[in-house]
Amino acid sequence: MPINVLMPALSPTMTEGALVKWHKSEGDQISAGDMIAEVETDKATVEIEAVEEGTLGKIVVPEGTKGVQVNAVIAIILEEGEDASALEAAAAAEPAPAPAAKPPSEAPPAGIPTPAPASAPPMPGPPSPDRGGRLFASPLARRVAQQAGLDLARVTGTGPHGRIVKRDIDGALAKPLVPALPALVAEAPGVPAYREVPLSSMRKAIARRLVEAKREAPHIYLTIDCEIDGLLKVRAELNQRAGQDGDADYKISINDFVIRAAALALMKVPAANASWSEEAIRQYESADISVAVAIPGGLITPIIRDAERKGLAAISNEMRELAPRAREGKLRPEEYQGGTFTVSNLGMYGIREFAAILNPPQGCILAVGAGEQRPVVKDGALAAATVMTCTLSADHRVVDGAVSAEFLAAFKRLIEDPLTMLL
Repeated sequence: MPINVLMPALSPTMTEGALVKWHKSEGDQISAGDMIAEVETDKATVEIEAVEEGTLGKIVVPEGTKGVQVNAVIAIILEEGEDASALEAAAAAEPAPAPAAKPPSEAPPAGIPTPAPASAPPMPGPPSPDRGGRLFASPLARRVAQQAGLDLARVTGTGPHGRIVKRDIDGALAKPLVPALPALVAEAPGVPAYREVPLSSMRKAIARRLVEAKREAPHIYLTIDCEIDGLLKVRAELNQRAGQDGDADYKISINDFVIRAAALALMKVPAANASWSEEAIRQYESADISVAVAIPGGLITPIIRDAERKGLAAISNEMRELAPRAREGKLRPEEYQGGTFTVSNLGMYGIREFAAILNPPQGCILAVGAGEQRPVVKDGALAAATVMTCTLSADHRVVDGAVSAEFLAAFKRLIEDPLTMLL
């Protein structure tokens, strides 16, 4: 019998996604493991592999469709020996298309939601945006419109008695959006000009998780200054040696030191390497460091697994491989899901200090500012030093203030004595 291809759930927070592209066409032969489509989740664009072999009999959700619910049927694969008649049999199992519009006294067609009664009886004919009557549309047309976020009231039906069918939805989606700005300005003089940027799945997920984090997690913030002149000296010496005497090629950044120091500090203060659940506080045995990477339309956090066991060169090379794929939306789910602690560094933008919002369910996130020359007092005398300000945001349900301070003290010792990171 035909095999339904479903929209997969590719992350714990994913409830819907966008079908970006089909790599196969109807009628193509498919083998298990073939890349058949690309799906945009709330984190990245992921290639979907076929798990069954056969013939791609029907594409149910066209490419470019947004808001496709998890577990919705996106395509149908025919097994060996099956033909188009099998698709017809499968379609017969679905709710029958609604018949043409009937007089108001008759019951509504099966499968069509009944809106609240209008003040006047519905009139036959094509719907228009200013009518209060009932909209007649096929179940498929309604589903595709819902997935695309299209208001059916803006679609003119070409089916029997003005019924909206799928080709009407496809035609409406193919038309360029008409900007609403001129009407807005005409109706409300003085309103600043603007353009609306449609929300991507990633931006929706970011918004939802940030609101969740600020609403549910009681944030506590602690800030510490780290002198990094010694770190800069060690970094320069290590990078100078890169590629010499047969050594592996690498280019270590300040952020690589930060990742390594955070991981080692978590091993010294394991109570900070934790997350919240309603049943218990989970304390992790390894430091899986999520690293915030800015990408078009949002950010994503590729993970350095077991960072406490990796040297600076290994961390550097891993980040150099992960970051470009993160910006291209090519990370695999296991490469950005499940970190235990997050590092967010805005120092490269010249930001002196900032406080980051937690990445739930993690208990901590470290915000790293720029290293800059500042006056400091050493042995009672004024001197200059390169100082980097770091702010720890912690979920007070998980990590108390004393634990947060203990972690930052351990982190500061490692940053200011970088040779201890090489032991």
